[in-house]
Amino acid sequence: MVSLFDPLTLRGLTIPNRIFLAPMCQYQCEARDGVPREWHLVHLGARAAGGFGLIIAEATGVVPEGRITPQCPGLWNAEQQEAWKRIVDFCHGQGAAMAIQLAHAGRKASTYRGFEAHQSGSVPIEDGGWETIAPSAIAFPGLATPREATAEDIARVVAAFADAARRADAAGFDAVELHAAHGYLLFEFLSPLSNHRTDGYGGDLAGRSRLLLEVTDAVRAVWPEEKPLLVRISATEWTEGGFTVEETTEVSRMLGEHGVDLIDVSSGGNVVARIPAAPGYQVKLARAVREAGLPVSAVGLITDPAQAQAILDEGSADVISLARVALREPSWPLRAAAELDADAMARYPDSYLRGRWPAIEPVH
Repeated sequence: MVSLFDPLTLRGLTIPNRIFLAPMCQYQCEARDGVPREWHLVHLGARAAGGFGLIIAEATGVVPEGRITPQCPGLWNAEQQEAWKRIVDFCHGQGAAMAIQLAHAGRKASTYRGFEAHQSGSVPIEDGGWETIAPSAIAFPGLATPREATAEDIARVVAAFADAARRADAAGFDAVELHAAHGYLLFEFLSPLSNHRTDGYGGDLAGRSRLLLEVTDAVRAVWPEEKPLLVRISATEWTEGGFTVEETTEVSRMLGEHGVDLIDVSSGGNVVARIPAAPGYQVKLARAVREAGLPVSAVGLITDPAQAQAILDEGSADVISLARVALREPSWPLRAAAELDADAMARYPDSYLRGRWPAIEPVH
């Protein structure tokens, strides 16, 4: 049985298969206004036409200062909402479900794009950058030192996530993913390496997870009951003294009690670390977190259809998320269906039927 193409139901949403497009930053809002335009329509639309079950749009700032770069998208105003709606409508027309990853970059905000020539680190305020906030005034290596977030800052962040979720619903998104991974603000609070606070938002796991749970509650309160809520989390920092798999599993249990429906398991990003990247290197993390009782998504150098199916077969995950391979191959699910002898389960646009895997020879 090829369970990779089985539908997955989360609350009132049935996703047509277990292949998710992982959220990947594009840095293509060239007007620096957070409005997604043609690039995002083509990028996400191509993967929807390519057969992905759920498309998760990239890290999207809930406030202007929550963006990773000035060229990242946002969802804090009506113009952005309408721009996203156009993209969502097109992808729905290709049979894909749509999610958006809501994010605040914290101390890793206001940076140059990685592909900028001769530019790296934090963008100065005079060049369009801004002051960053974090749980503690501890800089990420190579970036500007953030300001320690005040109680007012924290309250504003919680409200901004809820407001962005309302806009995501109005834009037609089927699911929201909260970005609590890779060293961005919600994860910065989770990690004892970046959170040295002595108030109610620091210290033990209950304190360090408080902001994430408050954001979850605020979003769940405005997000329709029938629509699922996802959380992406870094299950380990690959560093002594950092956030652990055991803590991730405990936080995942908490998130389930607060209305979260799936945990998207990743790792790293909060500190500089030696990460043992290899095919499927994060799958064991997903398997461990799955013990919390929620469905999980596995991601990280999963490139081969047989490899993806094996991860589901062994019970390590409920979903496969594809990242870099999906940049190279927008129609990966269609090839996977052919290689796994499940071509009848592939979702081809009518205009692409002549290019089915394997190619069908024309009849003369």
